[in-house]
Amino acid sequence: MSRLAVVCGGSRGIGEAVARLLAERGCRVAVVSRNQEAAEAAVASLHGADHRAFSCDVSKEEQVQETFETIQKTCGDMAYLVNAAGINRDALLLRTKPEDMVAVLHTNLLGPMLTCRAALRSMLRTPGAAIVNIGSVVGLKGNSGQCAYGASKAGLEGFTRSLAKEVASRNIRVNLLAPGFIHTDMTAGLQEEARARAIPLGRFGTPEEAATAVLFLLDSSYVTGQVLVVDGGLQLAM
Repeated sequence: MSRLAVVCGGSRGIGEAVARLLAERGCRVAVVSRNQEAAEAAVASLHGADHRAFSCDVSKEEQVQETFETIQKTCGDMAYLVNAAGINRDALLLRTKPEDMVAVLHTNLLGPMLTCRAALRSMLRTPGAAIVNIGSVVGLKGNSGQCAYGASKAGLEGFTRSLAKEVASRNIRVNLLAPGFIHTDMTAGLQEEARARAIPLGRFGTPEEAATAVLFLLDSSYVTGQVLVVDGGLQLAM
């Protein structure tokens, strides 16, 4: 039977591109999204069969546990987990409401912690299992107006490295992808032409370019605890 990949946030952006590439290579894909209809639409567009859609708010422990138990029962053991679900509530810190801080931290940091914990028992039974968390260059370098978002992504890097140490002896690899500006719903409101001038490659990346890097991390059997930056050289200018 083909390997099972769970993609949280798999109904749009980088997550959707990852789900598409995994399906094209023959994986069975479980797309997890807050919106069931969006998850089903994403699954309907995937190559091949045996893909499933699940609705889940990854910031809610009970929902995560129930969803991953259902995935285990209906789809089998998990080989890959990609945590691409994320939100932002951008504003200067003085203007950021505490409830927005909590929402960002719960989705972007607590969410991957909960999904990884829920998936690990299944992944322990799967040779060569791998996890990729989607971070951000903002978590590495910081950015004005993104204190909550930057904190959540910086925390995700620390979590990724720590978990990589915990599970390496069981041959489970954990890595982090740190994208720069990628064409997604999250960057749709940005002034692309002005932003692109700061990027050495001179343009935003595509979700497919980020997804290709995710697949590299899933495939690389001697890479764990690492951060792979995919930003068109943006860090060079920061």
